[in-house]
Order: sequence, then C-alpha cells, then structure tokens
Amino acid sequence: MKKFLITNCLLLITYCSFAQTGYTCYPTNWWTGMKWNKVQIMIHGDAISNAGKGFSINYPGVKLLKTNKVENTNYVFLDISIAPTAKPGIVKIKVNKEFSSFDIDFELKPKRKGNGKEYAQGVTSKDFMYLIMPDRFSNGDESNDRIEGMRDQTLNRDTVFNRHGGDLQGITNHLDYLEDLGVTTLWLNPVLENDMPNRTEHGYAFTDHYTIDPRLGGAKAYHDLVDATHKRGMKIIQDAVYNHVGLYHFTVQDLPMKNWLNQWDTYTNTSYKDQTLFDPYAVPSQRKIMSDGWFTTQMPDLNENNPYVVNFLIQHALWCVEEFGIDGWRIDTYAYNDLAFMNKCNQALMDEYPKITLFGETWVHGVINQSYFCQNTYNIPYKSNLQATTDFQTFWAIQDAMTRDFGWNDGVNKLYTTLAQDFVYKDPTRQVIFLDNHDISRFFSTIGEDVNKYKSSLAWLLTCRGIPQLYYGDEIAMKGFTSPNDGYVRKDFIGGWKQDSVNKFTIQGRNQLEQTVWQYIATLANYRLTSSALQTGKFMQYLPEDGVYVYFRYDAKQTVMIVMNTSKEEKNISVDKYKERTTGFTQVLDVYTKKKTELKDFKLGSYQAVVLELQK
Repeated sequence: MKKFLITNCLLLITYCSFAQTGYTCYPTNWWTGMKWNKVQIMIHGDAISNAGKGFSINYPGVKLLKTNKVENTNYVFLDISIAPTAKPGIVKIKVNKEFSSFDIDFELKPKRKGNGKEYAQGVTSKDFMYLIMPDRFSNGDESNDRIEGMRDQTLNRDTVFNRHGGDLQGITNHLDYLEDLGVTTLWLNPVLENDMPNRTEHGYAFTDHYTIDPRLGGAKAYHDLVDATHKRGMKIIQDAVYNHVGLYHFTVQDLPMKNWLNQWDTYTNTSYKDQTLFDPYAVPSQRKIMSDGWFTTQMPDLNENNPYVVNFLIQHALWCVEEFGIDGWRIDTYAYNDLAFMNKCNQALMDEYPKITLFGETWVHGVINQSYFCQNTYNIPYKSNLQATTDFQTFWAIQDAMTRDFGWNDGVNKLYTTLAQDFVYKDPTRQVIFLDNHDISRFFSTIGEDVNKYKSSLAWLLTCRGIPQLYYGDEIAMKGFTSPNDGYVRKDFIGGWKQDSVNKFTIQGRNQLEQTVWQYIATLANYRLTSSALQTGKFMQYLPEDGVYVYFRYDAKQTVMIVMNTSKEEKNISVDKYKERTTGFTQVLDVYTKKKTELKDFKLGSYQAVVLELQK
C-alpha cells in the first residue's frame, strides 16, 4: 500500500480545505459533436463537495451520470454525458447546499470544422519540422516579460538560468523567415503555465494545464500563432507532458486524493532503466521504480493508474487540439509513463482526430529499446499504438559517423546498421530524425565546429527516411554544450530582441559561416518540398566502404543519390558500383550548386557529401 508521504526536501503538501472565492471547472469547457462525449468535470474550490443536497444539471442533451466525491472536499468529479442532439450554450451546474444553491457555468462550444484538413492534420515525411524554445527565440511583446504575482520574476539575458522574455508573438513575427528556410511545421517546447520559482524557461513543469503561460502571451497569442501558421499552409506540434507536473501545480499543492501522485516512503528517483519494462527477467520492484520514480523533487510523478488522473490528462489532450487547432503531439519522457495509460490516451486522440500525429521522446539506447515504445512488428504481450518516436538511434549513429573512425560497427557503419534494422518499425518513415534538441549539445559543437562535417550531417538529415527536425539556431551554426548546464544549448536567437546589435534573421546580420550554413539548409529544404523521392520515395543503402556511404531515394518519377565521405582522405567515387540504381541515367544535377554534369566517376573530399538528382 502506498504511503502518503512527501520528504522534507519538498514543501508540505496537504489536502485540507483552503479559502477560495470561486470555483473552476477542468476541463474549462467542452464541445458538441465530439466522440469523447462522456466527460468528467473536475470542480475545484473551497469545500465544493460539501453540497448537502448534491449537484444537478438541467440542460437539453446533457445528463449528470454520477457525482464522485473524493478525500479532499475541495474537489468533486462530475461524470456527464453529452448527447448528439445537444446544442452549444452554457450548461448550468447547480450546486445545491442545505439552505441555498448557486450555479457554476460550463460552456458547450460547437465543434471545429475541418478536422484533418484545417487542423489535426498530422505531419508526415513530406514535412520539415523546426523546434523552438519560445523564451529564447524572439521577444515580440515586452509587456508580458514579467507577470505580477508569478513566482519567477527573473528577466536577465546575461545568464542562461533566468527567463529572457521570448514569446509566441515573437514566433509569429518570424513566420516569413521560417517559410523562407523551408520549414513546414513548428514544434514548440511547452506553452502551458509554469509558475515555478526558477528555471521556467523550458516549460516542462506545468502548474495549470488549462492556462497558456501569460509570459508567452497567453491563450490569445497562442490562438493567433496557430491561426497564422495554418494560413500559410504550415502546422503546429504541441509538447505534451503526462508523466509529471511542477511542484506548484494546483493539484499538488492541494491534492485531490492521496494517490493522485506516485508516493514513496522516502523520495525515490526513477532509475532511467527502460530495459526493466521489456526485460522478461526483470524484478517487479525495479520496473516500478523506472515507471513511478520521480524525475526530480520539483516534478512530482502523476499516478496514471488513478482513473481520475487518467481522465484529467486525456481530456486535456483532446481539449488542446479542439481549442487551439494544433496538428499533433510530441510526448515528453514517453518511456516513464504508464504504458497502458499511454495506449488509452493515444487511442482517444486518434479516434477523435484520425490524421493527428503522435510521437514520443524515447531517449534510450538500442533499436530494440526504442521500437518497443512505438508501433512495431514484434509478437510480444505489450503492443504500443504510438505512431513513432524521436529517433535517438539514428542520432547516435550520425554522431558516430562524424566523430569516430570507420570500423566494423563504428563510424558510418553504425548509421548503416541502425537503418538496416528498420524492419522492426511498423512505419519507419514516421520516425522523427534530428541532430540535436534542447536537451543535448549543439551538433556543430559536438563535431568540433567542422563545417564539412556539419553540412554532410545536414544533407543526411534532409534526405534520409523519416521526418527531419531542426533545432532553432542550427541554421546559423549555433554552438553550445550541455556541460556544465543544459542552459548553454538554449541561448537566444540573436536578432529576436530589439536591443540586439545584429539581426541573424536577415542575411545582412549573418556572418559568412552563418550564411553558408543557412543557405545550404534552405536550398536542400526547399528542394525537398517538391521532391517526391525525398518526401515519400523508397530508400536503398549500400554497404559503406572505407568510410564512403551511398544511399538512394527514388520512386517512379525521380531518383536522388546521396554520397557521404566520412573518411579523413579524399575518395574516388565509382558510379559503376551503384548500377542497380544508376543504370539508365546519363546526367546528374547537384541539388545545392544547381550544376548539371555527366554521370561519371568523381572525387569527394574528406567529410563532404553531395546530393545528386539523376537525370536521363
């Protein structure tokens, strides 16, 4: 039996009554015409469950099925059903006390039009995703830099540990820039309220699921950004965090019940050992530590076996899609969630929005480990319904290709071997491939700031199977290591603040190196926008030889040949070695330089790559 105990390193958390003047519903509203038409409304407020004569609803098409009272009298959970005949309007939830009554308003809105076409569109291998940490990209509205009453009042760009003032308006202001780069999809680090005392720039410690952080501009700025993005034919991915919340989340400061969180006798951190989840010989207690242990003392672990927590999280995910019109979810710390819960949550989203995209962060080592958490070809008891993951295995492999000498399973051979195992995925083209992100060192720094290696890696990113994702600033070769602190890979995009002396968003503000890298990415990314071979074509790779790796993307309309030399010497590339794919072609178009030449043997310098469209 779980003990209700929080160690002395945390603030005391209780579930006793507290003074509150109002009552809040979670979700804050719902919609008519939804498949998820049995909604559990959590009402939070001072002694709300002490309504002696209970609760009632008198609204056509809406029925109160059950009133659930829990340990904390500040909460009540109402199960309602919404009939297909129900009309939009204000549902009055009547709270019937012994000698008085009052109403709590709960709005029913009309369901959005354009499911799968105008929103919840999903992303595919045709897309090019750009990851942004809003606080560090651009400050478009200085009026929200500090919000009175919020715990973190820091605003200091001279340190990576404080807030810098970037916001959603800053992103909206630079959609032209992103479109010019060839970006089709934005993935934002979390935008929900993080009212924590410090390190709030990353957004991963929610304190209120139903509030867009006002320092980012609030709900209006988020609506405006999503709408502006969609008008350009672009898409938005939101970052989900189901596993944990911030210590100052209202359900932690005022627990609905003892087992809302995963509680331990003493503070217990997760082991980070994902192997225990699929190991047939695993010790059950160690499997539990992996799933139910906390990430930090500041991020309490939610109990996803609690049915009230399950409804709270799933309904919020559905609510965000319907309220803001996002196109998909990236799911944080996927392996640390209860996997049965994740299947239920994923299914609810896919049932409601058939084209939506769901991909999970799986920071694990090994193709077997990674594929276990998404749709795969294994005949095993647990079958994940997650569409794809962030492909850390190809990330480790391309990093090896650029930093380790060629060997039996070293250097670029690791990249070949990793991709050779794609048969374990139901659909490897949905895997999200990347060079870096907000948690790992900037790739340009990792490879020693070698421009040839960087361009080769970018060529791979934009031509390999899967959905390519670029981290903000990679296009201008931003630098930074996670040691001594991950804040150093989250520096500002210079030019995003009016005080900046230069503007890297413009060609005039970029130095020669930055412009070279920017132009290289823009050229390949914009070519990719119209290349059927790179978007949806088949993939064929040849065994690497002496550091030279060659693969093809092709379909009935187009063939693209990618050659990477990962050795320390110039290499002669013999076209005849690849005749299974080159036969019938006589010319090549260098996608970057736009030069057309005869298809024949050529030399390729150390750590260089070429992307060639074969022509007849």
